[in-house]
Amino acid sequence: MVALLKYGSGLPFNRLEKLQESLGVPLPASTQWEMVEKAADKIHPVYSELIRQAAQSEILHNDDTAMKILANFKKPEGGQGASGKGSFTTGVLAIRDQRRMALFFTGPKHAGENLTELLKQRASGLSPPIQMCDAASRNVSKEFETLLANCLTHGRRNFVDLVPSFPEPCRYVIEALAEVYHHDKMAKEQGLSADQRLRFHQDRSGPVMERLKEWLQKQFEERRIEPNSSMGKAIAYMLNHWKPLTLFLRVPGAPLDNNICEQMLKRAILHRKNSLFFKTEHGAYIGDLFKPGENTPD
Repeated sequence: MVALLKYGSGLPFNRLEKLQESLGVPLPASTQWEMVEKAADKIHPVYSELIRQAAQSEILHNDDTAMKILANFKKPEGGQGASGKGSFTTGVLAIRDQRRMALFFTGPKHAGENLTELLKQRASGLSPPIQMCDAASRNVSKEFETLLANCLTHGRRNFVDLVPSFPEPCRYVIEALAEVYHHDKMAKEQGLSADQRLRFHQDRSGPVMERLKEWLQKQFEERRIEPNSSMGKAIAYMLNHWKPLTLFLRVPGAPLDNNICEQMLKRAILHRKNSLFFKTEHGAYIGDLFKPGENTPD
């Protein structure tokens, strides 16, 4: 319970110590840490097996968020990670046989590097998994092939932010994507299989996305939008990543967005807001063991 309060609900050891003291049952922060560390030894094998199981999954969502580890700031290299400065918490949401596994990895590696380590345990002979993430290159493994899908919500968000400045163009894009999401909701409500859902999207959402792509291209071709403007950059993002943004029209089971992974990472962000940092990478690892995934509906 102490571990879940800290890593799941964002209640630091020092605050829990004050709460316990006010109730007349002292529980020093150092004692809490010893309790949590002892419990972590018992669940470590489960965590390792979850990683192995996740590596065999059909779908992998991944993303990361910044996380401070104090010990890394004292290193001569300034705490630099394998691919950049600082430390991160990577969230991986794996889906295998419709079962979900939420995993966290905190340290100097970005999401793509952590995904590479996970995929090293993937059984040979399995086809590449579907990978859902945003378009940042650091989210992709450089050693293992995946069927890359990018998040439609990220593309949509760029236009939502620009509604006050470009109301009509943004409305067209937002309404087109809303239609696609409506079709996906219909597919879920009808309980369609992955193959049936693919055909459903191809029939219903395919024409919508094709019209949207033509509209986006015309904004540049007919010089309606300046490419270097904020609206131009939003359009360029969609066009530059069109193939991974539309994987759901070509591959059975491909998701539309990475929302579920972002919701999962809220636990790490909650911990960062309240506890501010981990003292060591060992402490961060223990936090990863106990951090629960966000319980969200399909």
